[in-house]
Amino acid sequence: MTYRVAIAGFQHETNTFAPQKATLDKFVNGEGWPPLTEGRAIFEVFAPMNIPIGGFIKAATPKQWELLPIVWAAAQPSSYVTDEAFEHVAKKITDGLAALKGGIDAVYLDLHGAMVTESHEDGEGELLRRVRAVVGPDIPVVASLDLHTNITETMVRHSDVLIAYRTYPHLDMAVTGARVMHHLEKLLTGERKKQAKAMRRLPFLIPLTAQCSFIEPCKSIYERLGDMERGAVSSLSFAPGFHPADIRECGPVILAYGDTQEAADRAADELTRHIAEREAEFRTRLLSPAEAIEEARRLIVGGARKSIVLADVQDNPGAGATSDTTGLLAALVEHQVPDATLGLLCDPEAARIAHQAGENAEIEIAVGGKAFDGAKPYRNRFRVAKLNDGRFLCTGPFYRGTRMALGPMARLQCPTSNGGGVDLIVSSIRVQAADKEMYRHLGIEPGQRQIVGVKSTVHFRGDFTDIAHDILTVESPGAFIERAETLPYRRLRPGVRLSPQGKVHQPA
Repeated sequence: MTYRVAIAGFQHETNTFAPQKATLDKFVNGEGWPPLTEGRAIFEVFAPMNIPIGGFIKAATPKQWELLPIVWAAAQPSSYVTDEAFEHVAKKITDGLAALKGGIDAVYLDLHGAMVTESHEDGEGELLRRVRAVVGPDIPVVASLDLHTNITETMVRHSDVLIAYRTYPHLDMAVTGARVMHHLEKLLTGERKKQAKAMRRLPFLIPLTAQCSFIEPCKSIYERLGDMERGAVSSLSFAPGFHPADIRECGPVILAYGDTQEAADRAADELTRHIAEREAEFRTRLLSPAEAIEEARRLIVGGARKSIVLADVQDNPGAGATSDTTGLLAALVEHQVPDATLGLLCDPEAARIAHQAGENAEIEIAVGGKAFDGAKPYRNRFRVAKLNDGRFLCTGPFYRGTRMALGPMARLQCPTSNGGGVDLIVSSIRVQAADKEMYRHLGIEPGQRQIVGVKSTVHFRGDFTDIAHDILTVESPGAFIERAETLPYRRLRPGVRLSPQGKVHQPA
């Protein structure tokens, strides 16, 4: 038998405290992700990529599955998705399904799970509600979710199965799409009956830097999930959440599916207890730029044979930041760091000026500080060391297979008085520094530098851990605030702890 499955994707991670909204043109152009893609072009674009819909496509055996692609769209994390953008993409999905009504066996959606729109606090919940209204109660609706999803009751109610990533950095995006496909296959063939659901919400918010699956406590927690999926328990997800989303249901969730309600409840309760007992382990250490540079110097003097990686976590565009703050850059130059590189600073004006001046020219300009009110431009004299067009293929495990198109890029050298200097990688389009090719594109091999600065929170670990003697987390001004207890929440439910074992939220 051949199963006909409609497939689509709509992804956005919304930082409601960020300054820039996700407008329709951001989804149309993709902002470092593939642009809005429709119809059969989805097969060509996404099958080679580490993207959930790509994993779903590759896992589907052609003789058994007829996939009916509708649309896929994403934009870089930012503030609210505009109503125009949400309605445009959502309508393409629902209209596409309506055209297939009566002719499909299931629906698969490649979602993020932390979308907030100008009119809908729960973007994915609203989308799933509309999808369910089109296809009716009996057609299975399944979806893959980002690990940072803020799972809501509405999302669970209007879907049959939701399955989240288990790695951060997200190395298993395509793997998760394949897991959803195999789960759907068991539902359609009758190997498993309609699944019982159990959802549990943890009472504290988790910082993003504590969610990395390479380190504890998440490393062993995610290993535990696979061991617990046995017998009547078909799927188990732990979503630590995305705390810069000011919505009522923000925060970590455990989601279990089983052949019986008893099995789903038992698994959800067991995992919830296990994570709650480890709450204190989710605390994180943040350093000022000066502290991080001082510690890096101690490690280098102490004989570090690999790079010291400084993560500028609060200017991570992958969490909605502007990627143009200059706190770490200014500190590297001020402290006369002799051998460092920092990327990617998004400043299309600076890139344009560098291209006009040409390689080896010296220019005095102010870089950064244009998109985020809490940052100042950094003015200095730079040498234009290398120029390029921003088009390259990513090779690291997170972005692997992605063809970047970041507009004009420049490598600007800011010399220090000790004969060394800082190389700044400037891009024209905002994307987080999570692939070494972003540096190689401008002639820098990151592993050959003493200090490597990355505007990323955790995803960079997928491609930079092998070159790192140590990774230091830097707290410099940016539009992504890692300390949730400092955010002015208005909609978050009362009673939740704003950090592990931290203060309890009470709305003003």
